[in-house]
Amino acid sequence: MTSRITLISPAMNRSLRETRFDDGSPLDPSGAARAESVAGSLRSVDRVLVSPTVRCRETASALGLAGVAEAELAGLDMGRWRGLTLDEVMAREPDAVMAWLTDPDAVPHGGESVRGLCERAARWLDGAAEFEGGTLAVVEQEFVRAVAVTVLDAPGSAFWRLDVAPLTATELSGRAGRWNLRLGRELGAEDH
Repeated sequence: MTSRITLISPAMNRSLRETRFDDGSPLDPSGAARAESVAGSLRSVDRVLVSPTVRCRETASALGLAGVAEAELAGLDMGRWRGLTLDEVMAREPDAVMAWLTDPDAVPHGGESVRGLCERAARWLDGAAEFEGGTLAVVEQEFVRAVAVTVLDAPGSAFWRLDVAPLTATELSGRAGRWNLRLGRELGAEDH
């Protein structure tokens, strides 16, 4: 059985613009407008899932999607760094930031490690492979990166080498243990 999964990254908001660890900010007006401009252009799927974060739920809504929130699709838990900018954390805890950026097992913020996120993404993919039909999920950029690292069987350090732009689609087809991956297609391009 071949499964098809499309992961949509959220539209722009203040946290993304400021390189701020998710603080629950809503979409900014330009992000909402961009998402609304491509609403209705996505291929139909059998189910829609959404990360529980504000920006993912608002992106799904702006795209005209009624999705089911799934906790397993949440972004990386940043612990006490949540709401701070990377520059703020770097000024306060430079050694901790460097450890976090170089060691996939590091959790200096008290949240979740990159490896932990990749393991969660792998579990979710295994379950998603059991679903017959197409799945579309609006998820945080770091979840998309974790999926890519998992699918490619790349080392955890590769997580930081992947950029995921706002409002792009990452598409997977295949089955558990064997996925094909298409990264970063801008929404509105080839969606019909």
